[in-house]
Amino acid sequence: MKDYIKLIRVKHWIKNILVFSAVFFSGNIFNKSILINIAIAWAIFSMVSSIVYIINDINDIENDRKNPAKQNRPLASGRISVKNAKITVIVLFAIAVFLSTVLYRLNNNIYTYIIPLAYLTVNIFYSKGLKNLPIIDVVILVSGFVLRVIYGGVTTNIEVSKWLYMMVTFGSFFLAYGKRRNEIIKNGTKARSVLKYYNKDFLDKNMYVALTLAIASYSLWTIDKSTIQRVGNENLFWTIPLVMIIFQQYSLSIEGNSDGDPTEVLLSNKGLLFTTFIYLLSLVVILYI
Repeated sequence: MKDYIKLIRVKHWIKNILVFSAVFFSGNIFNKSILINIAIAWAIFSMVSSIVYIINDINDIENDRKNPAKQNRPLASGRISVKNAKITVIVLFAIAVFLSTVLYRLNNNIYTYIIPLAYLTVNIFYSKGLKNLPIIDVVILVSGFVLRVIYGGVTTNIEVSKWLYMMVTFGSFFLAYGKRRNEIIKNGTKARSVLKYYNKDFLDKNMYVALTLAIASYSLWTIDKSTIQRVGNENLFWTIPLVMIIFQQYSLSIEGNSDGDPTEVLLSNKGLLFTTFIYLLSLVVILYI
């Protein structure tokens, strides 16, 4: 069972919290009917993202066996067979379809099916070859984060601010380029084929351009008239320094000994976790109290 938990990357389900963005920032997190919808949406994306991880592992099994950082994964090590991995994919897909049907009956929105299917399709193409195309590989990774935010909005009929979309987009570019940067530094260009097209200077420049735009977008969102009107006060402005500190702590981690994986960085950095907690607590106070 432990190997199957590793196979489906349960700890990476934390990325799917982005599905809650629209609900949380709109002040509706305690609305029972909306909360039920968004919880199901989170579960759907968790199933679909796990399918993507398994498909990637199946396609990369031979390369992973040669990679010291990946050779102990359940599939690469042989602890789980390819056949059983494919069965797991079928089970997860069946659960995702069932949950999507339940959610569709609650919200009557066809995008309940379309967005997870789009995410799955794009990532299958990524696994089959698009991951070897420079820039395109990063764009696909970024699209996954943005689709999570969109899904949270459409499944609850809550509009998401364009500034928030931009913040998530640029923030995701920062995370993706940071991951590529650290892969090159730790394992060289042989870690994955696409890395031969990148270099540290290019990735550093684009990381921090994306970071600047992410913080700027968040800042503009906090002072946007529609945001202030919806929240009922101007206090979101005071969370900007916390967002800056979070990004700085993350940057410090990935410029250290980290492999650049966002989930690993967040869960292994106590200082970053603490600041993120303070930031979320501040948002709860501003939005709900």
